[in-house]
Amino acid sequence: MTVFHRNEFREPLPETLKGGVVAIGNFDGVHRGHQSVLNRALAIAEERGVPALVLTFEPHPRSVFNPQNPVFRLTPAPMKARLLEAMGYHAVIEYPFDRTFSQRSPEEFVTTVLIDWLAASEVVTGFDFHFGRNREGGPAYLMAAGKRHGFGVTLMDAFRDEGADVVSSSRIRDLLTRGEVVQASGLLGYRYTVTGEVIHGEKLGRTLGFPTANMAFDPHAKLRPGIYAVRYRRPCGTLHDGVASFGRRPTVVEDGRPLLETYIFDFKGDLYGEEGAVSLFGRLRDELKFDGLEALVAQMHRDSDQARALLSGVKPFSELDAKIAF
Repeated sequence: MTVFHRNEFREPLPETLKGGVVAIGNFDGVHRGHQSVLNRALAIAEERGVPALVLTFEPHPRSVFNPQNPVFRLTPAPMKARLLEAMGYHAVIEYPFDRTFSQRSPEEFVTTVLIDWLAASEVVTGFDFHFGRNREGGPAYLMAAGKRHGFGVTLMDAFRDEGADVVSSSRIRDLLTRGEVVQASGLLGYRYTVTGEVIHGEKLGRTLGFPTANMAFDPHAKLRPGIYAVRYRRPCGTLHDGVASFGRRPTVVEDGRPLLETYIFDFKGDLYGEEGAVSLFGRLRDELKFDGLEALVAQMHRDSDQARALLSGVKPFSELDAKIAF
């Protein structure tokens, strides 16, 4: 799959990708609600034998308008692209979003992006999608623009879960803040997954018999600190069960930076510098401060046993989950 970034918009889109079906949205989380839009676009593209593309925006518009309180990203751009590729998309257009772009008129967005650059034959988006200066462009405007310029428009209603509640990114963020990763994953349609480079840590885990793969965590992420049963995917594609601690390590470090530290079961090797992916399958307990390392090690053994038991019976609950965490 091709991902187009900021510096590539001056270049024409490859002819093989023009005239396709374009799904438009922020799609942070690529959750089940987003998937209803994305799968509809894929189905139309397949019916017509044309490319399927996603048009999304980076950085997240909420972070642009409120930089003092950046949004907790469920899926930073690389993870979002990975999910979209797993769904079957040919290309992702990560359009640069800033205040200048936000002041463009809806017609300018339609003509310069959808027509001149993408040559879209169909646009698929949510029923509440708005765009352009002061959000002047809405569903009615987009449908009228499609008639003027010759592209179709498909609008999707809000997707509701089994309890008839709307699935939204903000709802999932709230669940993760409370540590309810199983419920969050149910709304995502796949296990919540964190990606990042494995970095050097204090190396205390190695001396305790629990060497960990450490990842610096997004400071704006609000995952509840604690111990989680996880699965680690290496860039080569191999999967390894493990147990991870997210937090500031109160027993061994004063005011430590937030880290995700993953102890991978039955693994020996050097992971430093590689981009790993950690899928969270369940939360085992809160982060605690112990009276000494002996008590900490004893608890780590109990955590490992509990994580092994939890992971031994897991099964994918969707095709996307199977591609991400299995």
